[in-house]
Amino acid sequence: MGQVTITIDKREYAISCEDGQEAHILQLSKVLDERARQLTGGSRGINENMVLALLALTLADELQDVKDGLFCVRPEDIARDDAALAQKIDTTTSKIAQIVRDIKEIA
Repeated sequence: MGQVTITIDKREYAISCEDGQEAHILQLSKVLDERARQLTGGSRGINENMVLALLALTLADELQDVKDGLFCVRPEDIARDDAALAQKIDTTTSKIAQIVRDIKEIA
């Protein structure tokens, strides 16, 4: 079992992890540390639990925004996009066919 010490908002935490995951945990902790510093403005006046709660809420809000964006695609949007793509493919195919005919005439 691996172990790393991460720093979030100038506070250190010993974290256990699977062997080989240490670098990944450290990378993630840097993201959390940056976010925590943004929330607190670098001030140590906010207690540790409040910082972690604000950080968790901020990340949960962003995750929800991502989920909402991924799952709000409507079938009619897909059909419209498919039709537009099919039209572009047809147009491109016609242009290629014309180029082939032109080349054959030259040759």
